[in-house]
Amino acid sequence: MRPDARAWFQHRTTSATSLAELDLDALLRAKRRGGHRVSVVLPARDEEATVGALVADLREHWMRRVPLVDELLVVDSDSTDGTAAVARAAGADVVASADVLPASGTRPGKGEALWKSLAATTGDLVVFLDSDLIGDVTHFVPGLLGPLLADPSVLYVKGCYTRPLEVGGTVHAAGGGRVTELTARPLLNALWPELAGFVQPLGGEYAGRRSALEQVPFVSAYGVEIGLLIDLLRLGGLASLAQVDLGERRHTSQSQEALGAMAGQVVSTVLARAGRPGSHRLDASGLLTQFRREGAGFVPRSSAVAVDQRPPMATIAEYAAREVGIAG
Repeated sequence: MRPDARAWFQHRTTSATSLAELDLDALLRAKRRGGHRVSVVLPARDEEATVGALVADLREHWMRRVPLVDELLVVDSDSTDGTAAVARAAGADVVASADVLPASGTRPGKGEALWKSLAATTGDLVVFLDSDLIGDVTHFVPGLLGPLLADPSVLYVKGCYTRPLEVGGTVHAAGGGRVTELTARPLLNALWPELAGFVQPLGGEYAGRRSALEQVPFVSAYGVEIGLLIDLLRLGGLASLAQVDLGERRHTSQSQEALGAMAGQVVSTVLARAGRPGSHRLDASGLLTQFRREGAGFVPRSSAVAVDQRPPMATIAEYAAREVGIAG
């Protein structure tokens, strides 16, 4: 690891693996002192099995018991199940991604839901959590907010954790994050070695200041996390980034084929950002071909993985008009 990455890892990594490690009174004082408003966003597509319990837990702990969160929003990305109804019944505000910023149209993908959430929330601090989290994640929200509330120079905080993997009924304690280990980490170490200290560059749990998030583009699909990390590095520098150890993260595992498509989107996102001023731009083909065995042979299946991204929210006229209305 490069010296700058090692120094960052040592000084910008904190721990919040349980509520016992958090001083909630200090967090509340810092929130009030800074006049902050906190929004928690859960992007969701067909997550009725997990989103209700997650919403209920977050609402009970951080809105009713401790007034740390001001908004709890689920952004529904074209779900075909009862995700929206379950989330609403559990106490979240729910919006359909397609209904936000209608003049901008709609696109598929997790990143689209995250981008749209900036226009559907009002907090100056925004926390993002995946909707398929399982187990006790009560400490995730205050853990991610801690560095933002403690240090105004921090713009963006990534969660890190161990990720168990269950295969055939056997649980491997740290076998998850296959796209991270086989695709994202090698690319980051090669092209942005200063980011080598990030344990989970693709993790779906992170928080940031609206003032920073609205200045960067959002890749519409699964390249959104690595795109944000690289773009926010360019916006504020390494010292503006932090990470928090949240302990363990459990969620539903994806098939190898689905992981391959995700990896293709990550590669396309990285290559789209890998060009340097005055150098040749690196472009991905935009198409990933995978193979399935059917009968006696293999059948190719191709899917688009090209970068499709939304521009910085601050450049969107609908959003600017909304901000003026809120300020007025």
